[in-house]
Amino acid sequence: MENKTNKDLDIALSAFKAEDYEKAVNAFLCLLQSDQNNPNILNNIGLCYSKMAQDDLAVEYFIKTLSFNPKSVQTYINLSDVYFKNKCIVDAINLLENAVTLMPQEIALKHYLSRFYLEDCRYDMAMEQLFEILDIDTDNIDAYWDLGNVQFEMGDYDSAIANYENVLEKIDSNAVLYYQTALAYEANDNVDKAISNHLKAISCNENFHPSYKKLGILFMSRSEIEDAIEYFDDYLKFDLPTEEKKNIQDIIARIRQ
Repeated sequence: MENKTNKDLDIALSAFKAEDYEKAVNAFLCLLQSDQNNPNILNNIGLCYSKMAQDDLAVEYFIKTLSFNPKSVQTYINLSDVYFKNKCIVDAINLLENAVTLMPQEIALKHYLSRFYLEDCRYDMAMEQLFEILDIDTDNIDAYWDLGNVQFEMGDYDSAIANYENVLEKIDSNAVLYYQTALAYEANDNVDKAISNHLKAISCNENFHPSYKKLGILFMSRSEIEDAIEYFDDYLKFDLPTEEKKNIQDIIARIRQ
């Protein structure tokens, strides 16, 4: 019996890894016959159904998992993902609020909850969760990043910049980080810093085309026409939609006059 169980588990895990979710779920269901209350098996079945876009069954098995293990952090995350996929944001928030109440020190749950709050435009509540994460883990880069994004959305650009810079102290080779920091500096009327961060974004990834366009616009705003044209020309080298390409070409023609 033990050999058969191990064989079914190997089949299930191998199939899941190979993304053969139908085979995986059948193997997990076989395992469930001899261990009906096993939360790990129930959670894995829910994951298989989620991957197969059979979301009603996924929800059913995730809820069963939580009935046997109400502190399964990953199951709360898996179930909230299904809710999100089906645009049931309030259901996801209610689920995660209960989870955070049950496990207040679980950073992953707080982080998920903050992102759902942000999705639902509950900015103050999102920030509350992120500050609580930083009380637990003062070096949590993801929390600083998300906090910066919330503050950016709220128009608090000074605070957003401070949090983005906290992230950049630890991660200095990410074009997206530099790009978002540049946007915050631009919104805060600091064109020099905005340009500096867009240049760093390109230095990290020479194919990061959004920064080329932004540099063209920023140099144009300072009447540095040759630099503006240079970066617009670089931007045009990328595979852009026809309308976008025409718009940039029109800008170049206009500022060359």
